[in-house]
Amino acid sequence: MDLDPHGTRLPIKIDTASNGEYEPRPLTALQEAANRHARERCDQAARRLGMARRSFLKSLSGAAATLLAFNEVHARAGARGGSFLLPAEAAFDDGLARASLEGDEFIMDIQNHCVDPSGDWARGESGRKWRYVLNQVFAQRRKCAEGTFDCYSAEQMIKEVFLDSDTDVSVVSALWGGRDSNPTPMDYAAEARALIHAAGGSHRGLIHGGVMPNEPGGIEYMETQARDYGVAAWKTYPQWGPEGSGYFMDDEEFGIPLIEKARELGVKVICAHRGLPLGNLEYKYSHPADIARAARMFPDVTFICYHSGFEPGVVEGPYAPQADQGVDRLIKAHDENGFSPDQGNLYAELGSVWRYYMDKPDQAAHLLGKLIKHFGAERICWGTDALWYGSPQDQIQALRTFQISDEFQERYGYPAITPEMRRRIFGLNAAGPYGVDVPAVRQALKDDHVARLKAAYAEAPNPSFQTFGPTSRRAFMGLVSSRGGRPA
Repeated sequence: MDLDPHGTRLPIKIDTASNGEYEPRPLTALQEAANRHARERCDQAARRLGMARRSFLKSLSGAAATLLAFNEVHARAGARGGSFLLPAEAAFDDGLARASLEGDEFIMDIQNHCVDPSGDWARGESGRKWRYVLNQVFAQRRKCAEGTFDCYSAEQMIKEVFLDSDTDVSVVSALWGGRDSNPTPMDYAAEARALIHAAGGSHRGLIHGGVMPNEPGGIEYMETQARDYGVAAWKTYPQWGPEGSGYFMDDEEFGIPLIEKARELGVKVICAHRGLPLGNLEYKYSHPADIARAARMFPDVTFICYHSGFEPGVVEGPYAPQADQGVDRLIKAHDENGFSPDQGNLYAELGSVWRYYMDKPDQAAHLLGKLIKHFGAERICWGTDALWYGSPQDQIQALRTFQISDEFQERYGYPAITPEMRRRIFGLNAAGPYGVDVPAVRQALKDDHVARLKAAYAEAPNPSFQTFGPTSRRAFMGLVSSRGGRPA
């Protein structure tokens, strides 16, 4: 069954979907114009090539035509910060499109999500909230079998992440909430990893251990996760707490005990959801300054700031530390705690943040320019928040081709984005802290089970080009009210 037989969806997705942790933003007039123009350009190219619309959109020329159309609309609107660099003929020549959109990078996505389809976790108050999210808010629900959550399953994640994108290694990341009502319980995260590892793919899948140190028994549960599940890192949400109050990563009651336990267990990578405020939870626990303070205190532990301090609705511009908003908060904390570009144990992660800004060229240039200038290209990690946004391939293609303009480089001191920088960001940076032997893994990738699946799938690819997160304020507010003001 073709997932989009009439070719209604563009391969580069500009829509209102969120990951369920922030309110969807209506499309601007410029975004709507970009989508309309891209559809027109794709129609024209498909007719010129004598191809059906759906067939054209599935081709690399379809992605190229879409990105080039976005460039045209942005240029007419006065965007000056950056653009997607592709030859104009790539819209009609698959070889030119391939040269721009295919890459040889090692891609390690450290923020992927899936849900246990059995629904055994769906009990208690948190379980009720998650049932509402998955049944009523996420558009993917209509693809689930009756009474199950299989459309959010590990199998679905494998299709979207491995078959429909160039991702090589996936980290199944923990979700917020208590142990007994988490849609990705440790048993299922381990099962997801086992599916990825099937038939010799043991190098492709890693899992997080979810840590809520302010939950009774939360610190102690780390021992079970390390011993019985072999977690590669820890994921925590300092905004969350069983009574609605979060914690700071450097406080003596919860934050430092978490870090010390991680050190004791020898799993010394801590990934924290910082920025991206969660619903009506206390805003102060979303500020990313604490992760920089903790990183300074514990130089032998790697700290990865998920979402890079991102705040939806904040216009990312030149670095303005006095404003204390968005990604600038993390950069300020990074600098104030003595970190230098390309050095130290503090990393920024791009999940949701790149997807949010990649269709806004001036803001995208500031986002990447600031992070590369201050953190350094060796301290930025790739994450996409798939499968909430569907396949991450469009995010990959956008980063592969995006370049900061000469004007912004000169005015703000941003570097040009080089192929080596992209390789570092796409996977080499995360590989070090996670202990991934990249040469060995790349050798194994050539003919493992997933590679064979991809080769067979490439004969008749069937991408959905669909996003699965909530797409309207009404859906999101219904979700919030059903959960007593707490996030997805």
